[in-house]
Amino acid sequence: MTTNKQRASFNDILTGMDIAITSDSNGNQFGWTYVTSAQALRQASLSLANNGARLCTITAFNEDKFAEGSDMELVYNFDLDGAVLSLCIRLTPEACTIPSIVDHFPNADWHEREFAELFDIELTGREKPERLFLDPCIDTGIFHRLIPLSSMMNGATTKQLWETIFAETAMPDWAKEAK
Repeated sequence: MTTNKQRASFNDILTGMDIAITSDSNGNQFGWTYVTSAQALRQASLSLANNGARLCTITAFNEDKFAEGSDMELVYNFDLDGAVLSLCIRLTPEACTIPSIVDHFPNADWHEREFAELFDIELTGREKPERLFLDPCIDTGIFHRLIPLSSMMNGATTKQLWETIFAETAMPDWAKEAK
């Protein structure tokens, strides 16, 4: 897409960041970078918002899916005139707090609520978000525990399934009544 106005690049917007830029065979551009602090994330999101970027999604995941208490990573994907930037930040179990960007990107609300609930990531700069999925009796951070599908399927039609899921917490009455 060509316009009379010169398109700002991620390197122009996020000065001082080391952004790796690649292109695919169709000329689509992709950028990747890590931010090292909460302040850098806030500043980058403000700069991107001020330059017309669009937040596409935020992905949260444990770096080692089989280790309890592993480091985590959040990946913020932005679109700027068809170029995609993946802005990544690492979190440790000891420092699992991240600033909200919902004031710059209102559509971040759903993503932030999701990772706060499922991964127990604390958000600053906004009120504690309401839950999206989990029943209030289930602890936040449920995605830190791995229950292999094979283990779940062994008891899929009995209360063994619920005993496995609620092994670390009090099982609700409705699950105790399963046959």
